[in-house]
Amino acid sequence: MDDLETYRRFAARVENCRRSLREFLARAKSEGKTVAGYGAAAKGNTLLNYCGVTCADISMVADRNPHKQSMLLPGTHIPVVSPAQLMRAQPHYVLVLPWNLLREIRLQLADVRAWGGRFVTAIPEVRIHA
Repeated sequence: MDDLETYRRFAARVENCRRSLREFLARAKSEGKTVAGYGAAAKGNTLLNYCGVTCADISMVADRNPHKQSMLLPGTHIPVVSPAQLMRAQPHYVLVLPWNLLREIRLQLADVRAWGGRFVTAIPEVRIHA
């Protein structure tokens, strides 16, 4: 904890994550692809705010909690919707914000693959899951 180099390495990893996500979102937009998020939890919202993501980058974030639906994420103002709304929208990519729950979320949203949608995680860098 008292080694400054530890913090420098951490800062570099965090910046790489930010760059990776920004590049992915820019590439998706330039290709005419749509991106939605899943999971309106604090850690995902922190990631979106740190990376400067807006509703121009991610159209919506779905969450199962009805108390979060019809709200806007703090800072980014991305609308929070129900999973059913995300499924109707059929985005090309679903950015899983609680990346540690990817396996569970892929099972919950199995129909995403039916229209050719892909799951994406951003930690430690962007990864598109088959």
